Amino acid sequence: MSPQWHVTVAVLVGGVIGSFLNVCIHRLPLRESIVRPGSRCPQCKTAIAWYDNIPILSYLWLLGRCRSCRAGIGWRYPLVEALNAAGYGFIAWRFGVTPVGYVYGALFSALIVVSFIDLDHMIVPDRITVPGIVLGLVAGTLLLPRWWDSIGGLVLGGGLLYVMAWISPYLFGKEGMGGGDIKLLAMIGAFLGWQQVLLTVIVGGLLGAVLGVGLIAARVISRSDYIPFGPFLSLGAVVAMLFGPEILGWYGELLVGRG
Repeated sequence: MSPQWHVTVAVLVGGVIGSFLNVCIHRLPLRESIVRPGSRCPQCKTAIAWYDNIPILSYLWLLGRCRSCRAGIGWRYPLVEALNAAGYGFIAWRFGVTPVGYVYGALFSALIVVSFIDLDHMIVPDRITVPGIVLGLVAGTLLLPRWWDSIGGLVLGGGLLYVMAWISPYLFGKEGMGGGDIKLLAMIGAFLGWQQVLLTVIVGGLLGAVLGVGLIAARVISRSDYIPFGPFLSLGAVVAMLFGPEILGWYGELLVGRG
């Protein structure tokens, strides 16, 4: 098949998996099964027919409402489906239909689930990060040029945030990173390696700082309010995953040029 066809198929598969990610986002914080029962309306609990569960299209056809009770369906549902579809398409374009592409697709979907749960509940679920660390080590060991790169990413990622969490009360007078963030970055490091996990922290930290300063300046939040860091780490990880080698190569050339 042509590369264009691979991307098209990846987008379609990503949308279908994105529908399942919505189930995970809704049920994992409630400690409910993500397998049974099937998809149902959060309001009236009516089972959703397959023709009302087509990613993005069903939401548009039903005008964002349940067919049975006409209750509104949150905008997050088509957003998650669209994000996962776009992510899969980009990964297929960047890496092709390869083992690396499949692994990065799994990481991308996990980061979406973690991000939206963190935004809603201020938690990063262990049911995603702990198995993710194991999968990341296995996949990283098999796919990275050096097996210790994956282990180094795990140790460095978890260790960086552990140190930051330990010193935050002394520097800022309040706790910073939680245990969920530590395990999330450890998972990212296991998948991507130590260089990419450093890039993840830099990009995520910059994005978080810019948004935080902007929200404080706009008086949307105060300095004492907490901002979930999981989505920013996830964004940093996506940048590192898709463009890490190019960014690191450009930075290396910049240093050589200055030297």
